[in-house]
Amino acid sequence: MSQPAIPRAERLIVALDVPEARDARALVERIGDAARFYKVGLELFSAQGYFDLIDWLVARGNKVFADLKLFDIPETVRRATANLSRSGATFLTVHAHSSVLRAAAAEKGAMRILGVTVLTSFDQSDLAEMGATKRLEDLVEERANATVEAGCDGVISSPHEAAQLKSRFGARLLIVTPGIRPAGAARDDQKRTMEVAHAFKAGADYIVVGRAIRQAADPRAVAQAMQRSIETIFPA
Repeated sequence: MSQPAIPRAERLIVALDVPEARDARALVERIGDAARFYKVGLELFSAQGYFDLIDWLVARGNKVFADLKLFDIPETVRRATANLSRSGATFLTVHAHSSVLRAAAAEKGAMRILGVTVLTSFDQSDLAEMGATKRLEDLVEERANATVEAGCDGVISSPHEAAQLKSRFGARLLIVTPGIRPAGAARDDQKRTMEVAHAFKAGADYIVVGRAIRQAADPRAVAQAMQRSIETIFPA
């Protein structure tokens, strides 16, 4: 099934990877209208005010990506997804295990479910340590296929697998890529990274950017620069 058209200004998702909800609100206010889509993940989920923050973002007209990477027995995932579907979040992540994906798809409502393929902090050596024998690229594609078959909407994958996934699944699968860095950025715990323009040209539908914006002296200016890059790739 084809996905609806993506507003250009929403292709940049800013990761609110901060300790407290008040820090997240302050960052959003600094960024202003330079971003419309925000990721609220596990760090904020463990702090007070997670759902109040989602309410506040939605009331501002922002979209919300609840990046919780659910992975539990299917019935627990089903019930958690049902709760989250009423939060106003647009995206929710679950690990791309078939029974977990099916459970989330059953209760997603208008929310879209993204299957986590292989974390961008992992490479082939990490998979070997976990006992996986498949090539990383093959495992990503296998999990993406499970996501489609379960009736979910997209995947989280590094930009390095985006072209492979877009070639196979086309418009049936949204590709959301973390690990986006400006040119010349220092190496960190993300092992499979890429620059903004290259990620979209590889097939990403959305990019998730955290540190490059959050740690900047002027987060709004960095977000605006990324939006200008996006405008050159997706002209109006």
